[in-house]
Amino acid sequence: MIRSLVWALLALGLSAGVSAHEVRPALIQVTQRDAHHFDVLWKQPVNGDVALHLVPRLSGGALDREPDVNTITPSFALRHWRNLSDNEDQPLNGQTLSVAGLERSITDVLVSVTLLDGRTIQQILTPRQPQTTLDFGAHAAPAATAYLKLGIEHILTGIDHLLFVFGLLLLVREPKPLFGTITAFTAAHSITLAATALGWIHVRSSVVEALVALSIVILAVELVRHAFGRAGVTTRYPWLIAFAFGLLHGCAFAGALAEVGLPSQAIPLALFLFNVGVEIGQVLFIAVASIALLSLARLLRDPPPWTRLIAPYAIGSFASYWFIERFLLAIASNGIPST
Repeated sequence: MIRSLVWALLALGLSAGVSAHEVRPALIQVTQRDAHHFDVLWKQPVNGDVALHLVPRLSGGALDREPDVNTITPSFALRHWRNLSDNEDQPLNGQTLSVAGLERSITDVLVSVTLLDGRTIQQILTPRQPQTTLDFGAHAAPAATAYLKLGIEHILTGIDHLLFVFGLLLLVREPKPLFGTITAFTAAHSITLAATALGWIHVRSSVVEALVALSIVILAVELVRHAFGRAGVTTRYPWLIAFAFGLLHGCAFAGALAEVGLPSQAIPLALFLFNVGVEIGQVLFIAVASIALLSLARLLRDPPPWTRLIAPYAIGSFASYWFIERFLLAIASNGIPST
């Protein structure tokens, strides 16, 4: 059974190496200029020089030519096609919009279509559903489902955030303190999400992501101390570290959506619904993880003492790798001044 646990943690680490990379959504923004002309903006997140090979396409072939603007920043690659034409034989309405390569990624794509009458139709493309049919007659309300789904998928594919929550579960096993700790974490990242929505704070995602990894390293150290019976501040007041680091995680959640570049009037609602989706995904993860821990405790009634260190060392090792990787990326993208 111990061997099975080790292999399970190893598998988690391999998946962590993949999932800890690009989970920020991309954006396709279609703006109708007149009855037969439109603009298309493609905004894809990048990490320094690293970018997934994603290619937006329309079935009518309008995006097959070179874009009018092709810009790469430390955080995003931007491609802008201006004044594209459609005709009666191939109107934009009814064409298939797809993203080649999306099915091989863990990235979602927000699709926002702004029509002449002011309506905005929003939906989401995923690796499992990398294409959609443009329908200008659709209701302008599917954004709620899109952002909720995006929040759920973001937390469930964000292995770094899940490892932090898992670490809290390992640190606090009693139901009442655990509820208070998770509530503090939820309250904290809800505060930073709200502050971002109102424009009170502005975060640089490369720096925040590095600090998120560092928070997991610190939690892993506290788990090791706890395994040796050394009660620190984190053990005595777990809600405190959950709240403090929850502020960081909230900035990362907000940055994952706000930096996509949605219209400013859509950001507050998007962040709220995104946060609700994050909470739904978090509750699902806590329920599954709690059941798994209880089942494991019943199977391993008297495990060797060293087994208590497997999870903390695994979590700390993965988080240390992410911190170094993200710290170097932050410096490369001028997110952290180098001396």
